[in-house]
Amino acid sequence: MDVHHEDKDMRARFDAYVADEGKVEPKDWMPDGYRKTLVRQISQHAHSEIIGMQPEGNWISRAPSLRRKMILIAKVQDEAGHGLYLYSAAETLGVTRDEMDEALLSGKAKYSSIFNYPTLNWADAVIIGWLVDGAAITNQIPLCRCSFGPYGRAMVRVCKEEAFHQRQGYEGMMVLAKGTPEQKAMAQDALNRWWWPAIKMFGPPDSDSPHSDQNTLWKIKRFSNDELRQKYLDMVVKQANALGLTIPDPDLKFDEDTGHWVSGPMDWDEFWAVVKGNGPCNRQRMKHRQKAHDDGLWVREAAVAFAEKQAKRNNQQKAA
Repeated sequence: MDVHHEDKDMRARFDAYVADEGKVEPKDWMPDGYRKTLVRQISQHAHSEIIGMQPEGNWISRAPSLRRKMILIAKVQDEAGHGLYLYSAAETLGVTRDEMDEALLSGKAKYSSIFNYPTLNWADAVIIGWLVDGAAITNQIPLCRCSFGPYGRAMVRVCKEEAFHQRQGYEGMMVLAKGTPEQKAMAQDALNRWWWPAIKMFGPPDSDSPHSDQNTLWKIKRFSNDELRQKYLDMVVKQANALGLTIPDPDLKFDEDTGHWVSGPMDWDEFWAVVKGNGPCNRQRMKHRQKAHDDGLWVREAAVAFAEKQAKRNNQQKAA
């Protein structure tokens, strides 16, 4: 049997296995496209968790109370852990952490564009928990059933922690919205600035997402960008109404026939400008990440030296 025919046969068996809800493990045969898609998606997800520590970490030292500071510290630590889970899942596909770091620092790899917006006041740090983590939960719960086993298993724990993040964010917004007129105005201002970036977190419309269909067939994704955005919209509009806040979309309306909320037109030119590196904080985020990477060099070198020392000692003990 020639290699081309064999690959076609293996691809057909792979597709049938995945279609039947089979879980793919790292040592299993998989198409190159499947592997490359997962490396890109999982590493981008990991980068987003790590970069996403910056806008909230900016407010740890300025949190309004000890309780809020403790919550925010725990949340930022969780995000670091999520990044490590996801980098580990990506490494099972044959890519190294150094390669992923280099791709991010060189600009080749992307991260979620939502983290390229500034946290100007405390309400911004809080609304990330409500809106941004709410969007993350909507997107990530289906990933628990991803066909690639390590990714799906990592997402189970990530989603449990993200659910807590979303709840504490909503509780924090409730305190502001039900507080003084100044606090409510702060909450509304944050919603005005973060609303449109948040609902764009699911990516461009399905008509402009050429790889979505293949990823759905491979069961990497379970829902399209627009389907996820609709789930999110229906959830968050009700929450905003409960808070007494106004969604900054004059064209937002409820469709009685479908039972869904319908958003007004979105500025996708602004979205792509941020993705391409021209957002308010793109350069600041990457400068900070590069500095952290450089400052951590001695830790990485020490870890390698310790591992080599331990390996040498173990070999000597075996030889004795």
